[in-house]
Amino acid sequence: MWLQNDLLVLNLSSNFLSGSLPQEIGNLKVAIFIDLSVNRFSGSIPSTIGGIQSLINLSLAHNTLQGSIPESMGKLLNMERLNLSYNNLSGNIPKSLEALRYLTYLDVSFNDLSGEVPTGGHFKNFSSQSFMSNEGLCGDPINGLPPCHTTGPKRRNLKLRVVFALLGIIVLITIAMALAYAVGRYRRKNLVENTTDFAPGTTLSRFSYYELMQATQGYSENHLLGSGSFGSVYRGTLNDGRDVAVKVFDLQHQNAFKSFDVECQVLRNLRHRNLCKVISTCSNQDFKALVLQYMSNGSLEKWLYSDDCLLDILQRINIMIDVACALEYLHYGYSTYIVHCDLKPSNVLLDEDMVAHLSDFGIAKLLGEGESNAHTTTIGTLGYIAPEYGLEGSVSIRCDVYSYGIMLIEVFTRTKPSSEIFSGELSLRTWINDSMPNAIARIIDSNLLAPEEEDYTKKLKCLSSVMELALNCSMESANERVNMKDVVVALKKIRFQLLT
Repeated sequence: MWLQNDLLVLNLSSNFLSGSLPQEIGNLKVAIFIDLSVNRFSGSIPSTIGGIQSLINLSLAHNTLQGSIPESMGKLLNMERLNLSYNNLSGNIPKSLEALRYLTYLDVSFNDLSGEVPTGGHFKNFSSQSFMSNEGLCGDPINGLPPCHTTGPKRRNLKLRVVFALLGIIVLITIAMALAYAVGRYRRKNLVENTTDFAPGTTLSRFSYYELMQATQGYSENHLLGSGSFGSVYRGTLNDGRDVAVKVFDLQHQNAFKSFDVECQVLRNLRHRNLCKVISTCSNQDFKALVLQYMSNGSLEKWLYSDDCLLDILQRINIMIDVACALEYLHYGYSTYIVHCDLKPSNVLLDEDMVAHLSDFGIAKLLGEGESNAHTTTIGTLGYIAPEYGLEGSVSIRCDVYSYGIMLIEVFTRTKPSSEIFSGELSLRTWINDSMPNAIARIIDSNLLAPEEEDYTKKLKCLSSVMELALNCSMESANERVNMKDVVVALKKIRFQLLT
């Protein structure tokens, strides 16, 4: 079995298998799913497992495995879900796991692990559930972990620093009391702002209207990043030097209040690396703004249509995998379904590492418990919306899948669904459908394919697979569309084929 180097899925869970895991497990080079949980495997985890670089899901839970977690697991760069719980593993959690950029689920609970939990990569997103019943672990309180204590001279130095810090605080309090009267008068003359906590257990900075005005130089046009239906977004620099994006809502628009409330409601409890992070809010009767993480590389739309920007095939696949992961989280990672409702390239932002973040939840819908669809009178962007959404106002997670399919076509053809070439019965989707499979090279963005290049055939095959997936996402009937879990797996398989 371990010599079947074309095996994609291996599921041997819930049996009575025993013995050690063989080094030959590393021969499963193209496997994307391995589940050996609920067995009686013992011994250590083979380091060769790091050679299965296509692996997306690995579960070794509920065995009696011993030893440490191999450093080589940091090479599993496609890994999304890693479950090593309920074993006898010891030692540290390797820092190499910080490199797993797609890791959205980690469970190492009920082992004998010790030391400081890594803080980079996705680790800041994992809760105490990921690490529970490992008495020796310590780390960031945001992960529900006890702090790591120092000993000896370092501990004494820490105590001295605490004492001096307390003395400094006392001095500051004295000064503050002397200024209290003046501050009170100033505040009474000005607007009162409130902030909303978005991540449970965290404390957010509080920003006043005047701090945001100063950060954006009076909301000047030079700082304007873009405008939408409900307001404008400005680049700002805070007093501590941090760059942020300030989304100011146009309260003259009748739906702006609702849009602000929806974004707050959606983002308050969501944490995912591919969602745009909210730092704080500023809100009163006359002014509402979100303070967002600044994305230095701008929108996907800019990169698609600017002459100064160029994305290769791999970059486009990576970006669309990021967007798919965000949608998968919205659809299946929370207690209720969340529908974005306005998926398009301008709402996908790219950070300094070209990682994509889904933004603008102003018309998102939170479906009630047990609900699979809802109705709305607020319509997203024409060309991207699903037929049942545009005609009937019926919203479900399948609407996002449709929009994703249209955007997938746009990203690889560099053609908008609103292009003038489409009229009557001809749409972006029918254009692709009519061109499959023989004329695909003529409709793909010419920057992506050159017949004379060495990997032309392999690239063409991958692009054909992408277009086929896009058509399956954008089927006319909602029930015939694939789900985002399957989309993520399919795209990662296409990426692996491109890289091998």
